[in-house]
Amino acid sequence: LERRYLIIPGIRSSRIYVVDTKGGPTKAEIHKIIEPEEVFAKTGYSRPHTIHCGPEGIYVSTLGGGGADGTDGPPGIFIMDCETFDVIGRYEIDRGPQDKQYDFWWNLPRDYMVSSEWALPPQFENGIVPEELLSNKYGHRLHFWNLRERRNVQTIDLGENHQMALEVRPAHDPVKEYGFLGVVVDTTNLEGSIWTWWREDGTFHCKKTATIPPEAAAKDDLPPLLQGFEAVPPLVTDIDLSLDDRFLYVSCWGTGEQRQYDVSDPMKPTLAGSVHIGGITRKTAHPGGGDYKGGPQMVEISRDGKRVYWTNSLYSTWDDQFYPDGVPAAMVKADVGEDGGLT
Repeated sequence: LERRYLIIPGIRSSRIYVVDTKGGPTKAEIHKIIEPEEVFAKTGYSRPHTIHCGPEGIYVSTLGGGGADGTDGPPGIFIMDCETFDVIGRYEIDRGPQDKQYDFWWNLPRDYMVSSEWALPPQFENGIVPEELLSNKYGHRLHFWNLRERRNVQTIDLGENHQMALEVRPAHDPVKEYGFLGVVVDTTNLEGSIWTWWREDGTFHCKKTATIPPEAAAKDDLPPLLQGFEAVPPLVTDIDLSLDDRFLYVSCWGTGEQRQYDVSDPMKPTLAGSVHIGGITRKTAHPGGGDYKGGPQMVEISRDGKRVYWTNSLYSTWDDQFYPDGVPAAMVKADVGEDGGLT
């Protein structure tokens, strides 16, 4: 097998593009298009989101079930053939209580997978639904699976106030049976949070290990969605773990901050670095001059751990609500110090 294909899911179209890069980065070609009808017919899922290459093929998580609005049955994960790119079918044999889906990752030698929850399509496609959020109707659970047997072995509820349990980041070293989870917002106090999950004696556990407070703001400086709170929540929308499992990067899309935590002790993350750029009220300019709209969102780390990159947009309908002045596409690079720290 060659690492030559990009698998690109369309959340809105439910179409999947397979792009062959073997000719080089400037000569990439569309190799195959998987139409939404094939995805619907073979899986009953819609709105593909996350792609991982794993045992038995290519795993694809989805945000929607069947039907026009994606609520006819729960979303889940399906598998594609890694050579023909045919859709094989659903991953789950026993999903247990899982009824929403977002991110997933695994520890292959330990034969388990972990998955998280965001929302159903009516809760995100046209923007965040404030009434649903304040009623704690978004995802707030973590699911653990026997990877080979395709069954849910344990579900942990973080508490319904911990809304939108998004990114899961297991330790890269398979000897370590722990990982991290980012939670967007606590509806009781607008905090963002980082959680550490681990397995001990065959049972999974999860604990809140870091919190990020909201920032007070004048009502007139806020978009309508937040004016009643007179505060900016950090909105933890992405996290990423360096390959040496030492630093966890946390995007605070609302306050315009990229945080770096030393997680050498996974139960005690310590803040090691921070930079501000963008933000709903801070509107911190780029050091090179010029405005930066939006805030740190999707984050990636170079393999040597010396560079961190992030983009500024979350999802167009959400961008419009939190950043009504627009979010022109932009990517930022930060450099990492020898012992941590971001510039």
